[in-house]
Parts: sequence; structure tokens; C-alpha cells
Amino acid sequence: MLIVLAVGALLSLIVVGVVGLLTATDPIEAPDTPVPPAASAQAARTAPATLQITCQADHCPVFVRIPGGDVLINGQLSKGEQVAYFDGKLDVVLDDASLVKIWENGKPRPPVQAGEPASFTVTRGQGQPS
Repeated sequence: MLIVLAVGALLSLIVVGVVGLLTATDPIEAPDTPVPPAASAQAARTAPATLQITCQADHCPVFVRIPGGDVLINGQLSKGEQVAYFDGKLDVVLDDASLVKIWENGKPRPPVQAGEPASFTVTRGQGQPS
């Protein structure tokens, strides 16, 4: 009796699986008119990053986090390596800010003296989606 129930359950699962495969492979019709992307999504693609850092030395120690939240990077970038973040607010700590080129909301941050550390907060520019 138990074997008959197990075989019946197995057959039921096979039938459900076959029906699922058949319906999953049916082509989906595309809408007649294209749907434009949302304005905020389109603006996010064209808006500059809240923070962009490019390493100009062999190794550049970088620490970036969301204030009171996730650490986005805590490590070293290699020469030419670049990171960009689009978050609303970011805390940045650099052991030697002269080793990197920094853009805040698309504008370059002024260069500093060699060996000068930096610690600052960047906030997303007005009119830019976060």
C-alpha cells in the first residue's frame, strides 16, 4: 500500500514537472509599443557618481562606507583602478590623498600635498537621483 502511494506521488510530480516545462517554454508575446524606461532610472544612468576614485600610484589604500552602514571598500586599489559609488552619502578615509584622483558629483576634488591623509563625507548633489 505504501509503495503504491509512493509511485502515485512520483507520477504526480512527473506530470506537474512536464506541464511546468511546457508552459515555461511557450514564447511570450512582446508588447506592441516599447515601454520607455522610468525617468529616474534614465537619469541615474547619466548622472555623475557621488564619488569616483582613481588610483594614480602602484597601491592606494582606500576606505569608503555608507555612514552608519555598509563598508563599500576597505582595501587597496592598483594603479589605474577606479571605483565609483552612487549612494546618497558616503564617508571616505584615505591614508595618502595625493595618491588618488577624486571626483565628487562629477567635479574634481582639489589635489593635496604628498603624504597628506584625508577624511571627508560626500553627499549626492542636488537634483541627482540617489
